[in-house]
Amino acid sequence: MAVKIRLMRVGKKKQPNYRVVVAYGSSPRDVRFIEIIGKYATRHEPSFIDIDGEKALAWLAQGAQPTEQVQKLLTATGVWEEFAKTKSDAGKLRLPKPKVAKTKVAAAAPVTEEIPPVTPIPAAEAPAPESADDAVEAAE
Repeated sequence: MAVKIRLMRVGKKKQPNYRVVVAYGSSPRDVRFIEIIGKYATRHEPSFIDIDGEKALAWLAQGAQPTEQVQKLLTATGVWEEFAKTKSDAGKLRLPKPKVAKTKVAAAAPVTEEIPPVTPIPAAEAPAPESADDAVEAAE
């Protein structure tokens, strides 16, 4: 089952506050969740964001997929950059460069096909120009 990091709406009518939760992708928005990893209050100026970075990194490392809004919040708190850095470092450690076998390739023989010389057409056999402009260009 896919695990997502998403927002769960709490608060009174027209006064939303959100919790950043880890939940199964098929569970309803405001009902079931696995763990609360943070809070997000949009009504404060500036917006209040409190995300536990260690828990978020642990869930991201296990394969939890953040929604677009949660990814923006993780970027704002700096957790997403830390995850991307550890992900790229881990990728370098796990995936060594493939070994390429060095083989010599025989060089192909050069093509020595001769091109016949072009013979010019004598002026007497050349076609006559159709207009006066063509005659001037031919004379030049």
